[in-house]
Amino acid sequence: MKQLDHEILSKGKSGLEKRLERKTYEDQPKPMFQASNVVYEMSERVRAIGYGGVGAIHTLVRRLKLDRVINERVKLLKFHVPYFESDHVLNMAYNVLTGGRCLEDIERLRNDETYLNGLAAERIPDPTTAGDFLRRFDEASLLALQEAINDRRRKVWGKQSRSFRKEAIIDADGTIGETGGECKGGMDIAYNGDWGYAPLILSLANTNEVLYIVNRSGNQTSSDGAAPWMDRAIAQVEGVFKEVWIRGDTDFSLTKNFDRWNERVQFLFGYNAYRNLIQRAEELPHKAWKGLERPVRYKVKTRTRCRAERIKEQIIRERGYENIRLVSEQVAEFDYRPTQCRNTYRMVVVRKNLSVEKGEEVLFDDIRYFFYITNNRSKSKREIVLLANGRCNQENVIGQLKSGVHALRMPSSDLLSNWAYMVIAALAWNLKAWYGLMVQIKSKKKDILRMEFKRFLLSYVQIPCQVLVTGRHLVYRILTYSEHLATFIETFAYIKRLKFS
Repeated sequence: MKQLDHEILSKGKSGLEKRLERKTYEDQPKPMFQASNVVYEMSERVRAIGYGGVGAIHTLVRRLKLDRVINERVKLLKFHVPYFESDHVLNMAYNVLTGGRCLEDIERLRNDETYLNGLAAERIPDPTTAGDFLRRFDEASLLALQEAINDRRRKVWGKQSRSFRKEAIIDADGTIGETGGECKGGMDIAYNGDWGYAPLILSLANTNEVLYIVNRSGNQTSSDGAAPWMDRAIAQVEGVFKEVWIRGDTDFSLTKNFDRWNERVQFLFGYNAYRNLIQRAEELPHKAWKGLERPVRYKVKTRTRCRAERIKEQIIRERGYENIRLVSEQVAEFDYRPTQCRNTYRMVVVRKNLSVEKGEEVLFDDIRYFFYITNNRSKSKREIVLLANGRCNQENVIGQLKSGVHALRMPSSDLLSNWAYMVIAALAWNLKAWYGLMVQIKSKKKDILRMEFKRFLLSYVQIPCQVLVTGRHLVYRILTYSEHLATFIETFAYIKRLKFS
């Protein structure tokens, strides 16, 4: 970072801290918002954009040579008049990264001359052209696009520390991509009665990156056709990470694959509570069960405060509704060989003692069993249960893809074209993760990887910048101060120094 940048940041930080420092005010005669007589004027020379962080993202893309790899592997256009495949892909991904929610939002970027100058682009595809590009995809080109992205992803991982590459955890889950359209090819009725598609999502728990996203007809279950894609995800992380885990809920206990996966990775899946398994659990001796201790949700950094009153539970009791309350949890294990397996695996079982209440009365105690199957023998029973429960974070990733990135909006006309949009929008989410991995401050890196997409845009993309085109440089002149600017500038300087093959 330049010395002048340090001075400007220091001045901006001190000015903001002085303004926001804790003060003891007297009763004020006027409200804080006092602006009056506001006047707007057009600037003749100065041109600015509100999402200057896109320049840093594009620099990362160019350093990774992602655009070049996409053009080499995805062949959808016979002639480039004037756009290449990478132009279309990045156009839609940057639309998402600048806050766009649908293809129509590309029009705001297309009519923003400063944005075009910021990317040194004479023009960009309009929404109609973008939609036409999506409809050109077939399954082979969709796979090629995802593998092109994954090829560059491994380059990002290669720049990380040894501790990062120690262990990879792949999560698998399905979701419902609902659509109100009447003419969407490939849609069907899902288990919950909604019309739409049933995407399969494979993500890396370490960074929340989407490794693969697969669009399927809405009437398919979570695990339909999942095994080959799970194999592809395993192949992506093998050779980069020392140890690989794959985990999923009960739908992904695809027992015919266990022996094959056992030779390659560690696996951990939920398992249906079949009658024979419940019987095995009930026959275990009393000494086989140990209390399950859950970690505290957070550590108190200041002083312990009184617990807030549980309003919901209070209302349920007052109105005499049925309430299920957890009393205790115990954990045990036994060996188990599924019917379609040659090998015997470790079955960890959690016994939950629940109290079923109505009003102030206890109706009865209810014992429920939850099973987890794994080929790992080194971790304790408690560690296995907590690791399995950690898969719930993938629901947050899926939630971000739905409501933050809007990757499941289904903007096109059929299954394949909507699949293509999912992949491209998920690239925007992955670029956030890659940017976070480039951050050199460990606490900031972790913060960005865990950020919601909207907060990332507000913090690192929506930076007001004046764009200046000079003879040798494309200058983004930052026009404001924020607490994230120091991290942003230092990370950009690091990205500029990177060289990838």
